[in-house]
Order: sequence, then C-alpha cells, then structure tokens
Amino acid sequence: QVQLVESGGGLVQPGGSLRLSCKASGFTFSRYAMSWYRQAPGKERELVAGITSAGGSTNYADSVKGRFTISRDNAKNTVYLQMNSLKPEDTAVYYCKADFAWLLYWGQGTQVTVSS
Repeated sequence: QVQLVESGGGLVQPGGSLRLSCKASGFTFSRYAMSWYRQAPGKERELVAGITSAGGSTNYADSVKGRFTISRDNAKNTVYLQMNSLKPEDTAVYYCKADFAWLLYWGQGTQVTVSS
C-alpha cells in the first residue's frame, strides 16, 4: 500500500539544523511532485517547500527562503528537507505530500521543536 514515512524531527536549539526525510513506497515516486508542509498548534497547515517530479524546479515559502532546502533522490524514493538557522517559529509538525494529477498522499508527520 501507499506509504510516506517522515523521519528526522526532534528538539533543536535556535540557530541549529535538522534534516527531514520522507521515504515513499507503494507508488511510482519519480512521477510525483513532492512537498513539505507544516502545521503549528492552532494554525492552518502551510506549504513550506515543493519540488517537481524530476527535481528540476523548487519553490519555498517566503518565511524559509535561504534557510531551507528541498531535494529528492528518485533512486531512493526519498525527499529531504534540510533546515538551517532554525527559529522558534519553525516549531510545527512537518508533513510530506505527494501529488500526481488527481492522486494525493500525505505522510503522518514528524515533530520539529525549536527551543532553548
């Protein structure tokens, strides 16, 4: 069955870094655009970054530009989110999403907490 499994979250101090991974299975990963979203308590889920199926194009929320980098390895069916210079306001549950035409899949999320 289709699975998206995020990992790499945790507790980090302000200014620190984390690398999130999302491992996909059960579908043809290389056909799907991939995105990272996040949802903080009491807030709506928001787009953080996206990458096209072949990895040729990326986009970022203004709040993370210059600090976060999305990438993918189609041979490993995995998408990554490198997060640098983390701020307390980056605290949220981070989700990966796969979409292709009308097909849409979400992972279960991984918690990122930025606190001293």
